[in-house]
Amino acid sequence: MTVLREIAAGVHVLRHPVLDVTATLVVGGAAALVVDTLSTASQAQDLLAAVRRVTPLPLIVVNTHHHFDHTFGNMIFAADGAPIWGHEEAAALIGPALRDRAVLEHPDLAADLACLTPTPPTNLVRTVADTDLGDRPVQLRHFGRGHSVGDLVVLVPDAAVAIAGDLVEQSGPPQFDDAYPLEWPDTVAALLAALPPDAQIVPGHGAVVDRRFVVAQHEQLAALAWLIRAGDQDGAPPDRVAAKSPFPQEHSLCAVKRGYVQLNQP
Repeated sequence: MTVLREIAAGVHVLRHPVLDVTATLVVGGAAALVVDTLSTASQAQDLLAAVRRVTPLPLIVVNTHHHFDHTFGNMIFAADGAPIWGHEEAAALIGPALRDRAVLEHPDLAADLACLTPTPPTNLVRTVADTDLGDRPVQLRHFGRGHSVGDLVVLVPDAAVAIAGDLVEQSGPPQFDDAYPLEWPDTVAALLAALPPDAQIVPGHGAVVDRRFVVAQHEQLAALAWLIRAGDQDGAPPDRVAAKSPFPQEHSLCAVKRGYVQLNQP
């Protein structure tokens, strides 16, 4: 049975065994917020059932970014009447092409993914939006590009919780397939500036972390960004730069290549 764990008053987190992805429930006085909806309809149905064991309140959904493991359960929550919020760039990327890519990259989930109807957000955010759950204000913030073009962070000030999506990764290294590695450090720095010292941060994958963890990951992201800039200036092959990265070489190679492309755009 899918179970949500309370990490602060009215803030509950699920760490799903498939891809170690997180989903979060924030309960207010008049409504509740679900952040990310997992990968498949069956996973989302289990998540919705777990949410309903906690609260009967009307639901609002937020997607932290466009990737399938955070958004492909949207159709289940939309059918339950929940409005879906997301960054405008993320919404534009949630569609059949994203589904086809997920089917190819995750053959173990292919049968479940192939029959899905990708459901993008209709309530769109560019930089900031506020939502009131009754007696609990929640802020949606786009601090910049990082893991993707449309990363959103959900801030719950009265609980000192930030739901960061894949801008922060705990159970594995950051993923750079759709990333902006030269901008990611500045985006995380802006996130850190918005957090209180005692904040709990829910990553996109893995266990809840503290500010110290995010500071350390920011330092690694910044080190990689400077390696990319120096490598481009020196004409170094991407694999040589990736070998110096604080992250595994197989992950960093993608970051270096994307960084080189960005540095050499006309």
